[in-house]
Amino acid sequence: MRATTFHAPFDIRVEEVPDAAVREPGDAVVRVLRACVCGSDLWPYRGETARQPGQRIGHEFLGVIEETGPGVTGLSVGDLVVAPFVWSDGSCDYCVEGLPTSCPHGGFWGQAGFDGGQGEAVRVPFADATLVGLPADAASDDRLLAALLTLSDVMGTGHHAAVGADVRPGATVAVVGDGAVGLCGVLAARRLGAERIIALGRHAVRTDIARTFGATDVVAERGEAAVEAVRELTRGQGAHAVIEAVGTEQSMRTAVQITRHGGAIGYVGAPHGSGTGLDLGVMFGRNIALRGGVAPVRTYIPELLPDILDGTIDPSPVFDVTVDLDGVPEGYKAMDERTALKVLITP
Repeated sequence: MRATTFHAPFDIRVEEVPDAAVREPGDAVVRVLRACVCGSDLWPYRGETARQPGQRIGHEFLGVIEETGPGVTGLSVGDLVVAPFVWSDGSCDYCVEGLPTSCPHGGFWGQAGFDGGQGEAVRVPFADATLVGLPADAASDDRLLAALLTLSDVMGTGHHAAVGADVRPGATVAVVGDGAVGLCGVLAARRLGAERIIALGRHAVRTDIARTFGATDVVAERGEAAVEAVRELTRGQGAHAVIEAVGTEQSMRTAVQITRHGGAIGYVGAPHGSGTGLDLGVMFGRNIALRGGVAPVRTYIPELLPDILDGTIDPSPVFDVTVDLDGVPEGYKAMDERTALKVLITP
């Protein structure tokens, strides 16, 4: 089969690799219908995180089950399914407590020795616990497939940030970051009843999407100017809830500075800058809570799925460029050069 592989910074290839196959009783093989490129995929692409030459890449996909092991009981060949970006056994203490990202038997698609999502098929360990079934008729609806694909990562991650920030009806929310996760954070905040949503971002195309997702205000400034703008919009107090969806020192510092006394920050931007940007003295004195981390999206899919199916939320606009498998290297280039927000991959 063909799959996307990493070879060196800025060297992503699509090449022939061994076919995905059942190895353990609980495995399933999923033929990929939709996948995408994540902002975090750009870190190895840019050389910011290490990868082995030839290692697979991609962690967001949905597709149709082609084969199951004898231990799979809840799924069948032909089922349309979505995969969260981490597989998990569904039975350990962490899975039972709703934190499958900490499952001791779990892992991330594309890690050494495992299939990545940006390929023709994927071997899925612990298929019953990992995969979530979707309505069969969704396979013929391109827009709905794109929306459902966001459940694999960005919609669940934006929701995780909103939950961590204690977004609630009537709250003022600020979202730091105009990437796909930040935009899904806007959508999640609206879904949870936020009264005012301030999107911080410099790219008009993206902040236009933020407005359609529910942002009431846009702040294009950065650093201290952004802090002052948010304070002006909030009578000098800051936001009740702040979603941090970037992961740099500057973005975290901004998040702290725009959070009001007694507020909370939900952080899901995986740290990839120097330092933390946290002033614990400021957070202590102002009673600011900090919650977040790797989003347990498998836990959130059952809650979010009905709202996507009935149209209550539609995250599909985060995909602004579509490529086939051969076009994946160009998709990476487009996202690296910020000419694409998020690249959708079709067969």
